[in-house]
Amino acid sequence: MKTINKLSFNDIESIPQLVKDFLNQKIEGFENNTFSLDHFKEQIHFKQDSFTSDQRQILSHVLDEQLSGLTLSSKQKENLENLRQQNTFTITTGHQLNLFSGPVFFVYKILQTIKTCSYLKENFPDFNFVPVYWMASEDHDFAEINHFKTENNYYEINEKSGGPVGRITINDAFFISEFEKEFKDSVFGTELILMMKEAYKVGNTLTDAIKILVNRLFSEFGLLIMDGDSKELKNQIKDIFKDELLNFSLQKNSKEKVDFLTKKYGKVQVNPREINLFYLSETRDRIDFDGEKYTIVDTDKTFTREDILNELESHPEKFSPNALMRPVYQEKVLPNLAYIGGNAEIMYWLELKDYFESLHIPFPILIPRNSMLFIKEKTVGKIEKLDLNIQDFFGNFTALTNQKILKDSSVLSMLQDKELLLEKCFSELKAIAETTERSFGNMVKAEEVRQLKSFKRMKKRLLHAEKIKQGELLERLEKLFLDVHPSKTWQERVYNFSVFFSDYGYSWLENCWEEMVVQESKLIIVAI
Repeated sequence: MKTINKLSFNDIESIPQLVKDFLNQKIEGFENNTFSLDHFKEQIHFKQDSFTSDQRQILSHVLDEQLSGLTLSSKQKENLENLRQQNTFTITTGHQLNLFSGPVFFVYKILQTIKTCSYLKENFPDFNFVPVYWMASEDHDFAEINHFKTENNYYEINEKSGGPVGRITINDAFFISEFEKEFKDSVFGTELILMMKEAYKVGNTLTDAIKILVNRLFSEFGLLIMDGDSKELKNQIKDIFKDELLNFSLQKNSKEKVDFLTKKYGKVQVNPREINLFYLSETRDRIDFDGEKYTIVDTDKTFTREDILNELESHPEKFSPNALMRPVYQEKVLPNLAYIGGNAEIMYWLELKDYFESLHIPFPILIPRNSMLFIKEKTVGKIEKLDLNIQDFFGNFTALTNQKILKDSSVLSMLQDKELLLEKCFSELKAIAETTERSFGNMVKAEEVRQLKSFKRMKKRLLHAEKIKQGELLERLEKLFLDVHPSKTWQERVYNFSVFFSDYGYSWLENCWEEMVVQESKLIIVAI
């Protein structure tokens, strides 16, 4: 494996402008929430003052229970013990319970979380930093997580859904036998198959499965795995949930930021609701308020004000935060300094800064996760033979293709020269016409528009003709694009980690960790 490039997010066209502006400290009010040692130093101080020893004891007790069924490494045991101490903090990432981890960026974001802790320990040796993976076990969109894809196959699990996905019990294990057929002859295929069989054993829940899989992959790195579906943890956030039910505080206190982001960037990632909570029963359903009573959407269940507050007091575990409330829950129960997430996650966290301040909970440093691309050396060679660079595949590829196809076209060169000449002639004619009579000047402008449109039509027809003529070159370019972007999107959003682990095993994880950048957000491109 050899790293051939590390592209800054600033140089990648498809990275949202909001994320670029955040990274470049161009959004007022978020300058101190970007990655820097000075900002981490401040964050340590903020969190030390706000996170109590009682909260640490609750957290340690919950994690001890949740991880009790796993074989923990010495590093994990050390991290669990350190969390009881006032000088220990967490760096967190979160993700859904995708089947067998889903797309491979799941692995990258966890490795970046782990490496960030190592980086901080080097720079703040008097403190401890623990990597945490927060399982989105309460999500209810099973269709979003019940599958994964390799280079050759698509795998899916079918179970009864509607409630929190983490509580779904595995009954359908057919996909395992199909997976075994694909990978049984791979170098590390046996290891992969054993991982899958252990995690997705019939009778396990999806929470069990991901916990087992993630522990198998990352235990030696000291990663701790946390499940928010916990009465003991939710007991700590009852007052915030109560305030949300009575006063719609998240929506009110985020309105200014939402309006600002909408005005500047067109839209926000997630729009706050009046009540940003779900109710958990057999299903997970949104809580609404009609002015008199609280209704559980899509059910016939209703509560009076008094009843729902009694329910919250007695059964906080039945109340589930939505995407916007979940960050508040996480930061309330963890001694957390930073959150590492994808671009979409970072964008909805940005909506919440004022709401955090209203709750007196420190708003964390936000770190857009790194991306990685593993590309075959053979493909790199083909790209170079066409006088292209790998970064060319992360810009406007249609424009690049057109440019490549028309590169040696004498007709195009002549058309462009004549178009420039025409523009110059009309510019001179307009200058004279406008001194003569206004209507004559308008006529000249109209004629210029008409003739320049003709040139554009000619260039379009020329491009079409050249594409037919150079069909082989076009086919090669499109094939290379799909090698870089399977399914026409970033590789990390399509393939499962098994595609790479099957050939390289744990050394692939080590390589990803080595190449991971923590101080900046980059696309890391590795030739294999």
